[in-house]
Amino acid sequence: MSESTNICRNCHSDFSEDFNFCPNCGQQAKDDLTIGLLFYNTISNYFSFDARFFKSFLPLMFRPGYVAREFVGGRRLQFLHPAQYYLFVSVVFFFLFSFKARDYSANVDKALEKGFKSELNIGGIDTKPLDSIATKQLSDALKENQAITGISDEDMQKIDSVMVQGNNDAPNLTFDYDKELVDSLISINAPDPEILSAMGMKENAGFFTKRFYQQMLKFQRNSGGGILQAFFDSIPIALFFLLPIFAILLKIFYWRKGRFSHHLVFSFYFYSFLFIVLSLVLGVNYIVDIPGWIDWLVIMSTFFYLILALRHFYQQGFILSFVKGSVISFLYMLLILPLALAVMTTASFFFY
Repeated sequence: MSESTNICRNCHSDFSEDFNFCPNCGQQAKDDLTIGLLFYNTISNYFSFDARFFKSFLPLMFRPGYVAREFVGGRRLQFLHPAQYYLFVSVVFFFLFSFKARDYSANVDKALEKGFKSELNIGGIDTKPLDSIATKQLSDALKENQAITGISDEDMQKIDSVMVQGNNDAPNLTFDYDKELVDSLISINAPDPEILSAMGMKENAGFFTKRFYQQMLKFQRNSGGGILQAFFDSIPIALFFLLPIFAILLKIFYWRKGRFSHHLVFSFYFYSFLFIVLSLVLGVNYIVDIPGWIDWLVIMSTFFYLILALRHFYQQGFILSFVKGSVISFLYMLLILPLALAVMTTASFFFY
């Protein structure tokens, strides 16, 4: 009696109908395309949202360092791949955060609209450069009181040269333009060059000066919330570079504790834990307004999670793990992260 066979719809290979999957390409034998199957395949292909996510969730949250150590040790089919886990939870976090980001951007626009209606005064300091008459008057006053101030003739000459040079080199970035004129030009949709000229920008201005005035024009139009939105949009890109830097710090402090890929695995799972915590904080606050000190307490507790994760993953004592974790956190939070934030802020202002 001949055995009944099926033909694979994908690779057209013959196989026994007793098989649930094609032995040649692995496609399911009975693969009727339904709405449920379509969405399941989409989610599982891009996020691997299957049982391994839930199998990894509780150990990741309540057994610091365990999932990373098991994955590095070879038990890789039981747990979700660290990069896929990071991708999924980061998408969830930024989806939740996007609602807050829109509110923040709208608040910035409202604040700018209110601020530009009043006279702009930064720190009460007049930003106009001194003219030659004012410079001479100030120099003469210093010379007349030279005996009282104790300034020597040599120092007086240096002060004169600095005042003259500084006045010549002063950038033409002032905020004393006619705001009513600029507002009227904006209201009639005047060309940007005309508005920028009214704001004080010279035709021969350099690149950064032009860019500065262009961005200030956006603020004048009450669209400064875009800079905040651009900053938020740059966070995922920044994390793409910050996560490997965190792994490099781990490699430096645990030089003989595995390959760099092992430190990357630890970093992916630790960042996934951080995103889960932040997502829970955001999600709960959408439902119930939790006091800010509780939010910060939960966020600060992630430091102790890091210490326990380092202790379990690298198999070192608690004291040594605490010292290394503290130094790594110090370098990361006070040196690397502020530098990254400064770059992100500058880039957001000039290129949003």
